Amino acid sequence: MRPNDDGVAVKLARSSSPRVVVARRIAATCLVTLVSLLLWFDAGALAQETIALKSGESVVIGPVFYVSHCKSILTATPEVEILEGPPELTLSIKDDMVLPRRFNCPAKVPGGILTATAGAVTATTHTKLTYRVKYKTKDGDRQLAHVFNIELFP
Repeated sequence: MRPNDDGVAVKLARSSSPRVVVARRIAATCLVTLVSLLLWFDAGALAQETIALKSGESVVIGPVFYVSHCKSILTATPEVEILEGPPELTLSIKDDMVLPRRFNCPAKVPGGILTATAGAVTATTHTKLTYRVKYKTKDGDRQLAHVFNIELFP
């Protein structure tokens, strides 16, 4: 702003070429998109499933399977190994026929059901569980790791 002859502040109008206006809009759109993506990825990193169990309870975590074109390529029942977690918690896989829903398979395939069981819990525990499932397949040995938040209650 600059004063005019009467001493009143006057805002000068900026004249921008159409190219400048388009460039500003593109820059603003890119900035909004970048911020949205960063917030989305940050929220995804923070969103983690939580398992809450009382002493002696069990919960089914989900099916385990290894397929190629909706056909199982497992040569043995998958195994589970706890890498980090509370000593009161155990994981097991029960041999079963499971439906690979995330691949839209029409029929059940050999696999297993992963279950978490809390033993004797003496104090409330809030911790992280890191485990991996080991698969013996026709293509060789494979393994996948997973992480859950764990809440154990007496």
